[in-house]
Amino acid sequence: MKNAVIMAAGKGTRMKSELPKVLHTVLGRPMIRIICDNLKEAGADEVISIVGYRHDLVEEEMRGLCDFAVQEPQLGTGHAVMQAKQLEGKEGITVVANGDCPCVRPSTYASLFDACKDADMVVLTAMPEDTASYGRVIRNAEDHVEKIVEFKDCTEEEKAVKEINTGIYAFNNLSLFEGLKELKNDNAQQEYYITDLVEILKNKGKVVKAILAEDALEVQGVNDHEELSRAEEYLKMRGE
Repeated sequence: MKNAVIMAAGKGTRMKSELPKVLHTVLGRPMIRIICDNLKEAGADEVISIVGYRHDLVEEEMRGLCDFAVQEPQLGTGHAVMQAKQLEGKEGITVVANGDCPCVRPSTYASLFDACKDADMVVLTAMPEDTASYGRVIRNAEDHVEKIVEFKDCTEEEKAVKEINTGIYAFNNLSLFEGLKELKNDNAQQEYYITDLVEILKNKGKVVKAILAEDALEVQGVNDHEELSRAEEYLKMRGE
């Protein structure tokens, strides 16, 4: 069974709009709809959107296309995935996708499903020209993921690493929910972070891998209208 979870709960304050961020359109289609369609094209049998802010609008737009789980309050990325209780106890592979990354190709999602056949967690990474303040993916000698380090916590040596975390993942579904039970929120924001699953799963002897997106531009996120225009131009250039 191939499943997908779309992170779609945020308001998107920088969009300066009362409309949920994932409903802003790219080439005339809401971002979340593009992402849902691409996940299904990649083979996802079941798609669950984690909704929050104005979830009534998102549910109205996506009714019949996916299932929903409401995240209220919003306590981090790990907490968001915890809400997808429909998937708990099911075998298979689950891709966790960002609701504000409309440029990710179906083939990239498909490669995550494939890579997770012999791993418990797969991190989609990228090497953008400007690594800015992204979290860095640190690999070990076996080329597996050792850890994901938030930029503010990076040493100078870690900052020099060009491979960044896109926030898009695939999991063995049973391993995912096993790990979620051990997530803690003992951090400054008191939130549950999905990135902490790297250490949790590794401590259980499970395999955490990374695959590199062919094109760093396809994993670009949309946080404001300028980035929305940029994503639209990129998709036009791709002929979509």
